[in-house]
Amino acid sequence: MNMKLLGEVLLTLLVITDPPGMVPIFLALTGQMPARDRVRAAWQAVALALGVIVVFAVAGQTLLDYLHIDLPALQGAGGLLLLLVALELLTGKTDDPGQQSTSNIALVPLGTPLLAGPGAIVATMLFVQRAEGTADYLAIAVGIVAVMVAVWLILRFSGIVVRVLRPAGIEVLTRIAGLLLAAIAVQLIADAVAAFVTAHLGTS
Repeated sequence: MNMKLLGEVLLTLLVITDPPGMVPIFLALTGQMPARDRVRAAWQAVALALGVIVVFAVAGQTLLDYLHIDLPALQGAGGLLLLLVALELLTGKTDDPGQQSTSNIALVPLGTPLLAGPGAIVATMLFVQRAEGTADYLAIAVGIVAVMVAVWLILRFSGIVVRVLRPAGIEVLTRIAGLLLAAIAVQLIADAVAAFVTAHLGTS
């Protein structure tokens, strides 16, 4: 196994997915749920993120080329989706757990685009393009799985934070998470627009 590449994959994906930073957003979306549903949401989100990253690692460039989609377009779409979720958190529309099912929250926005977002997808595709043999592919696979396990462990035991904060603290955390999520969304959209402008100027 290529240990140097493994280290690069681990470090890059851990920085991009930011497991500690995911905790406030995860709790904002699932804090009102029973503990069992929250654990299930964590498992579903990580499973989906792993599946999406693997699919794009194997056939991402081919899929994007077939659909005539540039990476900035994928990034902008992810930003718009996150912005919608952020507005719901800021306005309190997610306070009623009956409005959304656990699976929907786990899949969107937790699984994608938060965990398996444009950053993680692009980074994985670049690592795969650099790979030159079985040892490299094995290092990439182990790195992706290790990062997803770390994310799952952090989300799985985030219930401890729920017990400490209680409902009032969760409500405050929800508003803060909404603001942070809105900032992430705006940054994604801004980066996508900048990439489009740069590409257009480069071809003109």
